[in-house]
Amino acid sequence: MPPGPAQMVKLSKFLSLILRHQPERFGLKLDEEGWASLPEVLEILRGLPNFRWATRADVMELVERGSGDGKRRFEVAGERIRARYGHTVSLSADLPPCTPPPRLYHGTSPHALKRIRQEGLRPMRRQYVHLSADRETAMRVGARHTPHPVILTVRAAEAAEAGILFHQADESIYLAKAIPPEFLEFPEEA
Repeated sequence: MPPGPAQMVKLSKFLSLILRHQPERFGLKLDEEGWASLPEVLEILRGLPNFRWATRADVMELVERGSGDGKRRFEVAGERIRARYGHTVSLSADLPPCTPPPRLYHGTSPHALKRIRQEGLRPMRRQYVHLSADRETAMRVGARHTPHPVILTVRAAEAAEAGILFHQADESIYLAKAIPPEFLEFPEEA
């Protein structure tokens, strides 16, 4: 019987854990670009009671389709797998710089607004600030952290002209090391 949507979400979260945040906890080695051995990842899954059901086909489905939210978080090349973005472990970036759209969006907690007004957007525990191509995606991302996210508009084209480098992680996610406050627009009620 194929896994259900809830199982695929759990698999996606676990792959994020081992490929973005805690590979060493499972004895997994990532290279400087975040690649790991796909056979080793599958072996780790088979060794865990909660994921013994997961097959190579299930992992490949996550790579191709995402976990139901439209985000393609992982990629496979031959016998290697990696998370495309969102790492807290230190890696060298291999996404080339890109020209961003004129505006990007970032969902955040109302409690963070004072700091953001002063310092701009910072990556916090990650390597990059994650920016969304549309308000709806930014709202969904922000809602993972707070029940009432505030959506900030990033004047990305202006920031790029000023020398801020942007990288495109997938169709709807852009990354930057930081966004200074002068390139941010705050909602009037915030």
